Amino acid sequence: MTTGLQGKVALVTGGASGIGRVTAQVFAERGARVIVTTDANIQGAEETVRTIRNDGGEATFIRCDVTQEEEVEGLIAASVAAYGRLDYAFNNAGVGPDGKRIGVFTIAECPAETWDKMIAVNLRGVFLCMKHEIRQMLKQGKGAIVNTSSVGGLKPISGFGPYAASKSGLIALTKTAALECATAGIRINVICPGLTARTLLSDNLASAEPGAADHLTEVVPMKRMGEPEEVAEAVLWLCSDAASFITGHVMPIDGGLTAG
Repeated sequence: MTTGLQGKVALVTGGASGIGRVTAQVFAERGARVIVTTDANIQGAEETVRTIRNDGGEATFIRCDVTQEEEVEGLIAASVAAYGRLDYAFNNAGVGPDGKRIGVFTIAECPAETWDKMIAVNLRGVFLCMKHEIRQMLKQGKGAIVNTSSVGGLKPISGFGPYAASKSGLIALTKTAALECATAGIRINVICPGLTARTLLSDNLASAEPGAADHLTEVVPMKRMGEPEEVAEAVLWLCSDAASFITGHVMPIDGGLTAG
């Protein structure tokens, strides 16, 4: 269990459900004060905050569209105004092709709008968040950032071209930021979750047709989906002082999917 987070301040983007919600809750359970943000599911984010408060934790919701720089800049300013500093950032907001919210297309058939949406949220959004998070952490002389990529950024999947481009681009962006901040007391790492239960992406893919869930887990060596709690523990560890010599690291959390 990761400890030593008492009184720290953690920002979680995409905190309305799934991995983001659970990670925000675990941050709070370990003593951090949490800022939860989203622009897509306000009700869900507010529920995340209510749950944290009901459990005795401290959390605040701030609405933000991570694709808009002025909103991201305002998010960081509001977070610092509320809690005085920013120790950790989990840039988790993202979208992917699940056949319902966003279609699965070959590159030859993919609408430009689908490409633009995934690049805007998954890559531009994290770039903007890191830009302003790093500026604040430079003032403090310390901080830790974890970005959410995907196994899709490591292992191409047919029909996931724009998603793969955004998530592999995020890996390169994370490594670059880690190098730039290596002597500034700021560590920046990236996780690559595989199929994770209780997320919109996995739920929609699993319900696409009868037996889809079994087919999805057949290719996973551990023969199951991950749990959001398993991802959250990795995020908290990467943020903690236990990982103080780790930066620029790409961490698959995928049941062995990318091992072979």
